[in-house]
Amino acid sequence: MTESIAPFFKNELGTKPEAVSRAPGRLEILGNHTDYNEGLVLSAAVGQATEFAIRRKPGRKCTMRDFRDGSTVEFDLDHIETPVRGDWTNYVKGVIVQLRKRGHEIGAFDGAILSTVPLSAGMSSSAALEISACFAFSKVFGIKLDGSEWARLGQAVENQYMGVGTGLLDQFSSIYGKKDSLIYCDFRTVNVLRTVKMPSGFVIVVANSMIKHNLVDSEYNERRASCENAARILKKTYPEVNALRDVSPEMLENASKSLAKRDYMRAAHVVGENDRVIRGVSALERGDIAAFGKMLYESHQSSMSNFENSCPELDCLVELSTSLPGCAGARLSGGGFGGISIHLVEAATAQEYCERLKTAYRLRTGKETETIVCSIGDGASVT
Repeated sequence: MTESIAPFFKNELGTKPEAVSRAPGRLEILGNHTDYNEGLVLSAAVGQATEFAIRRKPGRKCTMRDFRDGSTVEFDLDHIETPVRGDWTNYVKGVIVQLRKRGHEIGAFDGAILSTVPLSAGMSSSAALEISACFAFSKVFGIKLDGSEWARLGQAVENQYMGVGTGLLDQFSSIYGKKDSLIYCDFRTVNVLRTVKMPSGFVIVVANSMIKHNLVDSEYNERRASCENAARILKKTYPEVNALRDVSPEMLENASKSLAKRDYMRAAHVVGENDRVIRGVSALERGDIAAFGKMLYESHQSSMSNFENSCPELDCLVELSTSLPGCAGARLSGGGFGGISIHLVEAATAQEYCERLKTAYRLRTGKETETIVCSIGDGASVT
């Protein structure tokens, strides 16, 4: 593990940290908004990560430093039950609050972060911060939870502390990532079904729309409520339905007249995504990159027409990919409403592809996009 944050910590505080944790961001490869519908997801941990350094101290006041911009935030452990709007340490305080609910107490500490995960870009910088905090606290304060419990704790920070109805995908991917492999996850059983090798000779290019999404203020919670409403209504026709995970495309079509149009559209996206994940894993395992790439495009089309969680900038980036050599498929990734698109690109042409995409996007929109050639990395760790 690279402890790039440790020298900053020692220089700033005059002492070494007791522990340094590292938790990566993630990319959702296929399976958009399926996690909280007990569905299937194909995801990956990326090389970009958040490091968290920590050292205990007496008292009740904690100090957190962000070595990216040099900012410092102080908070009192006796006054953290309510998040402070716009304060990035909410995600750290939320972890402490959730640990308390599970009977674990965190003492005062000096902490610091250093991160390469882009903010508000759909690579889950919040989960990387939560899980890095979790692993740092586990080491320093002797807290033993298994990976799925840490993932659920991170999700509880989002759901209960921050008020966003996200699923487990972000935290799960950050914990269970495996280098050069995609993670095939089942969010009903909360298990990794298996890992799937990245296609040989291909990389993931991330193209940032530069439209920052804020899930707390977005329509994310409305989408979740609509999915749950659709499942409740479908259960009247199909008693075995407990979540959209249990609905096949044929079942949805047969019962479509019982659903409000909006609920049907949201359900059509999630049901289609679960089906695409299954077919996508099969395509990868038989080496059919063209078929897999087609599913990425189908996924984006469904985000546009059914889930309505895309935006013109993301649509443009995906459309441009169809005319550039070397790209097998592209789609938005993550919550949507801005953020990033992912492009499955031949490794030998990746840098050239990035430059062509940036130029074409600038000519089409007059705007800039940032691109990253992403490596697929291992999950969270602490030392």
